[in-house]
Amino acid sequence: MSESELPEEVAAIRKAISEFLDCKDEKGRKIGNSKFGVYAFYDYDGEPIYVGQTEEQLRVRIRRHLTNQRTDAVAMSVLDPFEVADIEVWPIYPEKTGKKDLPEIRRFLSRAEYTVFEKVLGESALHAVLNEKEIPKGTKIALPASFRARIIPDSVYELRKHPDIRIARRASTIATLARVISERNVSKGLRQTLLTQARRLERLAKIRLDQIVGDVPLEEPGEETGEAAEK
Repeated sequence: MSESELPEEVAAIRKAISEFLDCKDEKGRKIGNSKFGVYAFYDYDGEPIYVGQTEEQLRVRIRRHLTNQRTDAVAMSVLDPFEVADIEVWPIYPEKTGKKDLPEIRRFLSRAEYTVFEKVLGESALHAVLNEKEIPKGTKIALPASFRARIIPDSVYELRKHPDIRIARRASTIATLARVISERNVSKGLRQTLLTQARRLERLAKIRLDQIVGDVPLEEPGEETGEAAEK
């Protein structure tokens, strides 16, 4: 399907993704063209939900996740692209790292991914993200400059942000992921992702209930309560 044949909402989001990846750094390089890099996705509450690395170009990897060019995370219902409101990327240029051969660059990239992973865990209300595979521990590094932007246009953002819409999406994602788990011999990590999704659904449902009874304004996520807060 060509871009001109896409629904207006989908086309607008893809355009926003492309514009973000075309942003230029201090040397005039388009950030999406960086061959190596780390990225993080955030939901409509600013909650980090996924971290990854790439050595095939940030542009290619991110578009695979978010524009139906399937990845394992999407295919297994680990990551619902509908949930991604913001993207943050850390372009990594080998010449700035002092690493010369590919194995060295890959080790540096893995350390950068682990550093970002630990960073976003510290920012997460649940202290969890949806990654189904464990990110290997390593020595943290001083991260390069990052770039972050919302990739949902204003005309779409308010509708998609509504908690009832997101509760329905999360419930559907959980059902699909649970079915995948029931039909396959899956990793412990995928089961952990199911638990994290369930905790995310519980938290949002509790926030929504509080909003309805007037305890929490619609625009404020509020503090986590109950069993999930104790984990």
